[in-house]
Amino acid sequence: MEKEILNSELWTAIAVAIACGSVIGFERQFRGKAAGVRTGILITIGTMIFVFMGSHMDGSSVDASRVLGQVVTGIGFLGAGVMFNQNGVVNGVTTASVIWVLAAVGSMAGLGYIYSPLLLSLLTVLILSACSSLEHNFAWLRRGEYSDNKDTPSSK
Repeated sequence: MEKEILNSELWTAIAVAIACGSVIGFERQFRGKAAGVRTGILITIGTMIFVFMGSHMDGSSVDASRVLGQVVTGIGFLGAGVMFNQNGVVNGVTTASVIWVLAAVGSMAGLGYIYSPLLLSLLTVLILSACSSLEHNFAWLRRGEYSDNKDTPSSK
């Protein structure tokens, strides 16, 4: 592996990570949700760097899957930090899920995938947008975090 700053494989992975984080982050920021463009890019680049380094280390004791496992664990803690309970309603679950997807997409970029992370980013935005439209148009879908009345728990 070329360990120089001009490594084209590294810069391709960085570009893919930035593009993916931007696409997903823009959707979140446009809707006024947490984890917008800046956070999206930082999560995808961060995971891309860890996975890229793990997959390019020399040595017989190196196992890239261990790096992936640790990334998943760390991102789980980050996602848990954005969830909270307010008046019996758990908020932030979608944002936590988006953070997990951002890490997965960044990991794919770090492993050298180019088109799959981009397509998965677009699919993620499509899912988020479609679900938001459905929740807006069908009152019976507006429960819990998506309720029009945030003062009362949906379970009552």
